[in-house]
Amino acid sequence: MEHPGANLRRIRRARGRSLDVVAGLAGISPSYLSRLERGQRALDRRSLVAALARALDVAPADIVGPSVPVTVETGIAGDQVDAVRAALLAVSVGFPGGDVVPLDTLRNRTSALLDAQRACDYRTVGDELPQLVRDVHSSIGAGRDVRELLRLAALLHVQGTAAWLGDIGGPGDLAWQAAILARDAAHRAEDPVSVATAAFGVGLGLVGEGEFELASRVITNAAPGTADTAGLHLSGMLALARSLTAAASGDVATEAAALDQAADLARHVDGHDFGWFGFGPANVDLWRASAALERGDHATAAALTDRIAPASLPNPTRRVAYHLARARACARIRQRRSDAVDSLRTAEGIAPARVHGSRVARGLVIELIERGRADAVGTELRGLASRAGLDL
Repeated sequence: MEHPGANLRRIRRARGRSLDVVAGLAGISPSYLSRLERGQRALDRRSLVAALARALDVAPADIVGPSVPVTVETGIAGDQVDAVRAALLAVSVGFPGGDVVPLDTLRNRTSALLDAQRACDYRTVGDELPQLVRDVHSSIGAGRDVRELLRLAALLHVQGTAAWLGDIGGPGDLAWQAAILARDAAHRAEDPVSVATAAFGVGLGLVGEGEFELASRVITNAAPGTADTAGLHLSGMLALARSLTAAASGDVATEAAALDQAADLARHVDGHDFGWFGFGPANVDLWRASAALERGDHATAAALTDRIAPASLPNPTRRVAYHLARARACARIRQRRSDAVDSLRTAEGIAPARVHGSRVARGLVIELIERGRADAVGTELRGLASRAGLDL
């Protein structure tokens, strides 16, 4: 599979637009655009992808290209994604085709699936998710324990379905469909916690589409409060999501205020996780680094990752996110390119499917290879690229 920059170049040429014109519309230099097209710089910022999409009159998804094919080598099979698609389609038309299962059994199955998701056990999630989706929605249709099942559906679709699809590089339309199912279930349940959970998922989905202002409105509109554990954790996660939308929009003041709010809330958590979000002080620092990366401030992001102990993060999913953020930051600092490679390899060791399926990680691998073709670092990265199915 080719790098996203090649796709960008193909779209620009099909539009008949010069480097100068597109770069000017996107607010970058022609030389930088040329490096993006050649894979010498990764398309690793949502705001940059959105700006290029506007300049070329296409959707952000057209810029980043199709979903990444899943492979047996990473423990994920293509038929798992197909089965999830079929389940979501069946649910969306009101014929889920599952079994009616007791609430406690569905809670236990959902808990086990979300534990597997946070452990980066993507094969298990892919095996269990399609039938669980069908069974949860079939049980809702049976008319018993409806409110509790709707709450369960909202959690499952945000923290299970959408999260799994995002981590393996699955189709964005399916992740969006899952987020909308979560929103609909939450509003039917009339439960503020579920509404906030769904708002988090929908907001991040909108960020992925370059709709930063709309994402901010959705996230801000959710108000779970801070009177209990659920509200405290969700208010913190929504503040973190708001910091990302602000960073992508170039709103530094709102970004800082949202991060400060999240940090204050994190000081009041007792170490207990809620909703598989992993909210806490270390996670706030990681989101600070992500916001800095979104602004293109790689030095600040690298400094932030330097002070985070990966072991302090609550689960393997967040540790992979840490190593990918560190790789992105260090790749743009001349003296720290080897740190970027080390972080990519560590992330791959924890979750090969996530690294191989990440468009950002794949673009970063190509960028680093272009910068170090003649040295040992380049040789090691070419091995990673081969395992990820990249054509060099």
